[in-house]
Amino acid sequence: MKLRASNKNKLSNKLLGFLPILKSSFEEIDEMVKNVEKENPFINVRYKKFITFSNYVQNSSTDTIENNLLNNKSLYEDLKNQILISHFFPTTKSKEIAIQLLEDITNEGYFEGDEKLIAIEMNVDINKVEKIRERFSYLEPVGVGAKDMKEAFLFQLDNLEIDETLYLFTKEIIENFEYIENYQKEPLFKEALHLIQQFNIVPAAKYMNNEFIVPDIIILNKDGNLDIKLNEEYYPEISIKEAKNADKFAKEKLKEAKTLIEALELRKSTLYKIALMIVELQYNFFLGGVVKPMRMQDVADELGYATSTVSRAISNKYILCDKGLIPIKQFFSKAIDENTSSREIKNYIKTLIKNENKESPLNDEKITAKVNEKFGTKIVRRTVSKYREELNISTSRQRKREYKLQN
Repeated sequence: MKLRASNKNKLSNKLLGFLPILKSSFEEIDEMVKNVEKENPFINVRYKKFITFSNYVQNSSTDTIENNLLNNKSLYEDLKNQILISHFFPTTKSKEIAIQLLEDITNEGYFEGDEKLIAIEMNVDINKVEKIRERFSYLEPVGVGAKDMKEAFLFQLDNLEIDETLYLFTKEIIENFEYIENYQKEPLFKEALHLIQQFNIVPAAKYMNNEFIVPDIIILNKDGNLDIKLNEEYYPEISIKEAKNADKFAKEKLKEAKTLIEALELRKSTLYKIALMIVELQYNFFLGGVVKPMRMQDVADELGYATSTVSRAISNKYILCDKGLIPIKQFFSKAIDENTSSREIKNYIKTLIKNENKESPLNDEKITAKVNEKFGTKIVRRTVSKYREELNISTSRQRKREYKLQN
């Protein structure tokens, strides 16, 4: 299965206003469409019958998901309780630092904060913060607190009681995942691969189903043949009524209705193309193998999209397969592409501050919200604070004073 984009898939200007649909969940799309329906007399909206996970997964997988729905304890609560009683955080200070680190752990269990900023806030050396974060490898679920998939696998490897030779060989494979094919002829390869196949690429997966999560993509394994399906059951069916009078109001509303339909189709086609690439690159993973690190930039280049468009498309989207419910972003080595984080986001922050209200400058929390909205990401406030400092931009309070002095 090979996918090539011969032409650039550029978004037309009339679709730009509906870009939020690309990154929205089904629940958010439902609310968005209903709001349009209230104001537009020329559209009819109908929803198909709701489906359940049992349509797509075997009983064992369904039971696991349903059991997880009964787990009311949040990841944050569970980790905080472990930190408070664990001997790996023996002092009050180490517990305080661990809880600060905990605030920057995503729903999937990965750490996306900035250890340097935490060190400054806690008035300690950054090495101390790094060492305390590494102690998360002793907490449950194993792998939580890791910065990326490789480190999550290393955390899980460290918790196994295995022969040292096998341990060192498996560790080397994990650290060089991109070149895993080079190890296939090694005597311990099959044994190491078997261990890695047991590892969870979403450390906190069992906590993610406290609320019903609807997958956008379903991948079925039919005797080794992978079948990709869009979860179209949750898309609204929109039909356009005929306008009796072709006045200005009617023309505008008819155009709005057509644009909404096009935006929904754009969402489907974009997700399907991304799913095709994921299956192509992760074929062995879906057949029981290991996941290979992917770069968002590579997918964007292959499809002819901007990286920010791919980022929007995979934000809060899930794939349901034999291995369970997996956030699409976990197939990528980083939640946001390196080029996006270092260039586009910083430029956007500069633009925001350049055009901000001088009497009420944007604080880091508001900037973070705007960045996540713009790029469809989930970066945390500390990351935005780091970018702002790298741009030599002062805090909102300091800027407010500077603005007053300029008057």
